[in-house]
Amino acid sequence: MKLPSNDPTFVFRNRPPQEKLVDQGFRQLVVVLASLVGVVLLGILLTVLSGSRDAIASYGLGFLTTSDWDPSSEQYGAFTAIYGTIVTSLLALLIAVPLGVGTAVFITENLIPLGIRQVLGVMVELLAAIPSVVLGLWAIFVMEPFLRPILQLLYTSLGWLPFFSTEPQGPGMAPAILILVVMVLPIITAIARDSIQQVPPELRQAAYGIGTTRWDAILKVILPAAVSGITGGVMLALGRAMGETMAVTMIIGNSTNFSWSLLAPGNTISSMLANQFGEADGQQVSALMYAAFVLMVLTLVVNLLAQWVVRRLSLKYN
Repeated sequence: MKLPSNDPTFVFRNRPPQEKLVDQGFRQLVVVLASLVGVVLLGILLTVLSGSRDAIASYGLGFLTTSDWDPSSEQYGAFTAIYGTIVTSLLALLIAVPLGVGTAVFITENLIPLGIRQVLGVMVELLAAIPSVVLGLWAIFVMEPFLRPILQLLYTSLGWLPFFSTEPQGPGMAPAILILVVMVLPIITAIARDSIQQVPPELRQAAYGIGTTRWDAILKVILPAAVSGITGGVMLALGRAMGETMAVTMIIGNSTNFSWSLLAPGNTISSMLANQFGEADGQQVSALMYAAFVLMVLTLVVNLLAQWVVRRLSLKYN
């Protein structure tokens, strides 16, 4: 940065040694704290990897492609849980992203009166504060009975498709997907709202100045300018969906039998760990650790992908 040395009102000030010492101490403290986060993360990864060594040696990569989970014969395969984790998370995002971004646009772009916008913003924040166990209870006693006739209609109409080939009996992957939508929707909405509000007002004024309509300005100017922040929020929501435990455990059915059907009971890695780790023993503990390691790798891949996407979008639109 160029110093305004020719400005007669600018006065150079020699900083006392105490201020420099405070700056150096603060810098070192930040480095230590940041390093501590990395050390904790590395420690967790090494602990999980160490606990899964026996299962890795026994089952190898076949653990990822088989669905047998039989503690009595020590045959373990996590494909059912991996499939449930990926499918429920991605389909929840497929539903939640349009809803969340649309709600953010609805709140920020003066499409409704200010009072209603403020109430909607507060409701979104309150939805994010509801404990997951409460959402799980709501899913069991309210959402699933309400959805059962709709899921039955899907089975009757589209039962010839593998994804709807099982008659709904209660808890299953479809209710789990919808409860994940409820859980990640506040994250997407809040981050999308903040990203849209950070768009410079000059862009809006320039768009309106050349005669564009409000919706053209939103779709072609405002959302592209905020897309990097919105994408970061979507990836954060994906990581939350992949790691969600309690609500999904209560409504997904926790079945180790593999089925392509979204109407059948399923499982996720987080649900499997929550259900079985307390009573596990011997080789089962190592298999569960292996599944936990797989979940950590999936989450790491999602975070790296998020950083790459956000960086590319930032370079394109900013």
